[in-house]
This record gives sequence, structure tokens and C-alpha cells, in this order.
Amino acid sequence: MNSAGHSEATAPRGLELTPFRGLRYDPDRVGNLAAVTSPPYDVVVRPDGVHHLQSADPHNIVRLILPQATTPAERNAQAARTLRRWLSEGVLTTDSQPGLYVYEQRDGAGLLQRGVIGALRLSEPSEGVVLPHEDVIPHVVADRAALMRATSANLEPLLLTYRGDGAASATTEVVERLAEQPPLLATTTEDGYSHRLWSVTDPADVDRVQSDLARHQALIADGHHRWATYRRLRAEHPSPSPWDYGLVLLVDTARYPLRVRAIHRLLHGLPVADAVTALDGLFRVRRLEVPLAQGLESLADAAREGNAFLLAGDGAFHLIDRPDPNLLSRTVPAEHPAAWRTLDATVLHATLLDHVWHIPEDDPARITYIHDTAATVEKAERDSGTAVLMHPVREEVVRDLARQGVTMPRKSTSFGPKPASGLVLRALDR
Repeated sequence: MNSAGHSEATAPRGLELTPFRGLRYDPDRVGNLAAVTSPPYDVVVRPDGVHHLQSADPHNIVRLILPQATTPAERNAQAARTLRRWLSEGVLTTDSQPGLYVYEQRDGAGLLQRGVIGALRLSEPSEGVVLPHEDVIPHVVADRAALMRATSANLEPLLLTYRGDGAASATTEVVERLAEQPPLLATTTEDGYSHRLWSVTDPADVDRVQSDLARHQALIADGHHRWATYRRLRAEHPSPSPWDYGLVLLVDTARYPLRVRAIHRLLHGLPVADAVTALDGLFRVRRLEVPLAQGLESLADAAREGNAFLLAGDGAFHLIDRPDPNLLSRTVPAEHPAAWRTLDATVLHATLLDHVWHIPEDDPARITYIHDTAATVEKAERDSGTAVLMHPVREEVVRDLARQGVTMPRKSTSFGPKPASGLVLRALDR
């Protein structure tokens, strides 16, 4: 392994990315590729988003990643039947030779992201090769594992980041050279993002990318539950097997920085008035009669001084900040580093959810995690619940904590742009 100046004996094994024969939609069978793609399963706001995507095209990937039926077992069986049917009908076809895939996303505001999709060797957290930074919700891992067992497929790639050598790296050279050539596919989705995909099949290029990545560790930017699912399913299959690897997109953020956004909370059954009343004497609360954009600006200003949140759901915004230090000392676990203890997500979960509002963080009947800010507010107002709007964490804070082996509270961050689901899949039984 290329150890970048470190001795072979002391250098840990790095990222091991392997080519695979991708499953891709046949454009002659589906016509509009944009109509069959979807955001990742956990970004689709159910049920509205599922119904919208299903109606966009009968072959939309949401029918595999979020099948709709009355029981979990039937949902998974339905997804498996759908996948088999699409394969037999030629809707999905297998690429003729294994390769890595260069993936590009652009928006209309100048953002450009490129990375490499491949099958990554799974590893234990103790190996320090792939660093998680968030806890996972057990029932979500169980749900994803059941779906992957039923379909024997990785239906959508995780998003992993690493800090490479930027423009000087061998991977960047391969990526940017291929990006000048005609792509395998190109489409623009309704969110305004354009997507292009190329295959990397030349053995010399594959070797350059693999040797370069072998020097690095990666941070899970998006897909903690799917990574935990990969690892669970690997343990169920004797090695060596295709289950030793999982589908990922690797992005060098030294070359292509990601955006880091917050994931918001929708609290069911807790009216805003009750949420605010419970904060009396514990946080400073200010009512803001302003538009959403201005409310988020006020949140950003307050977050520079300490923990701050924006509550919504009653037609106004309520900025809460300046928590009582004694409250924090009683409720935030002291055994973690200071950078973890002062995270907004830590204070939200340890102090507000557990101690003040008494809402279990893993009960889907009481709490929903939503990426879209406006959608969170709208749903809170419609359901008479409370939206808790968060301020995003900086990427360097996330990475530093992950390198210390410290996981953040679940759903603490949203890195993006996320890879569209439906552009390339990986079958484990073909």
C-alpha cells in the first residue's frame, strides 16, 4: 500500500474501493432519467414526497427504496418483486464490465461536486478507516437491513468524504480528465441539479484511484444507518462474499467542499405554547414576528454566542438561547469532550428532549427528523406540533470529534449535495 511517507509496518490500511458491475436504468425503456431518480430514502418527506415520486414515473426508484404496503414484510417483498421484474423486463440493465464511476453534481448557483462511486470494503470503527460521527436509531437499521436482505442489493450510495490532496491527487486527475469526456448519462432533476456519470474501467486509472484512496480515511457524511446496515449484513454472510463491501460515493472535500446543513426536528403532540411554557426560567425565550429567512438569521446570530434554537408551529417564531448553566451541568453528560458537550444537538437531546419536554428521541410517533426547513415549519403548523429549527455544525468540528472516536447525537448534520438515488445500483447476487 502507498503509505504516503509512513512505514508499511505502522500505516493503517486505508480505503479499499473496488469496481463493480453497476445496475443502471436503460434510457430507452424509461425515457426521462430525471423522472426515475429520487433523493435518498431519509430525505423523502413521507407520504407526500413518496406519492409525488411514484406518480412521476412507474419506474421511479422510490418504489425500491421506500416501497408502500401494509406491513414491513410485504413492503420488502414488494421491493424484491419490483426489482426482479425490472431486471427481467430490461428496465434495469447490468453494465458489461466492472468499473468505478465518476459522479458529478452541479446546481445553478455555481456549486460543483465530483466524486467516485465504488464498492468499499467494510471496516470496524476501531480500524479508523471509516469514521462515523452520529449515533443510529436501531429500528431504522433493522428496517434497512430487512430491505437489503430482500432485494440483495445496495440501492443507493452512501456519501463519504475524505481530505485528500485536492487538485494534486491522482484521483482528482482521473476524475477531472473523465469529466471532459462524454458521460454515460446526464440528466437534470426537478431541484435544479444536473447529474452526470462516467465509468472508470481502464485498469491503470482504477489502480491510480485505488492506490490514492488507500492512503486515506473517510468520514460518513450521509448514510450512517446504511453503513450500520452494511456491517450488520456482512456479519450474517460468511466471508469472503459481496456483502464484505458496500456502495459509496467518496468526495475529496479538499477539492470539492460540501455544504453542511442542519437537520430539524418535528415534535408531535407538543404544542408550541406548551414547549415554551416548559422553558420558563431555563432558557431565554423571545417571540419573533418575522419571515422564516429573518428568523434563521436571528438564530445564526444567537448561535455565535452559545446554544440556540428556533421554535415554530403557531404562526410565529420563538428564539430560545442562553440556557441556565446549572441546567446544562445537571443534564449534559460530563464524560465527553467539551466540543461535544456544547453542541446544539447534545443540548437538544440531553437537556430539552430528555429533561424538559420528555420526548424519546427514537420514537417515530413523537419525533420526526426533517431536512427541509420550510417543510418542518409547515408540518408543525398543520399538525399543531413544535418545529425545532437547528443551526448547522461546521465540518471541521464533525471531523475532529469523529477522529477522537466521539459520535454526535443522531441526525446532527446534513451534508450535501447528496447523491441522487437511481443513477447506479449494486446487485449482490448477480
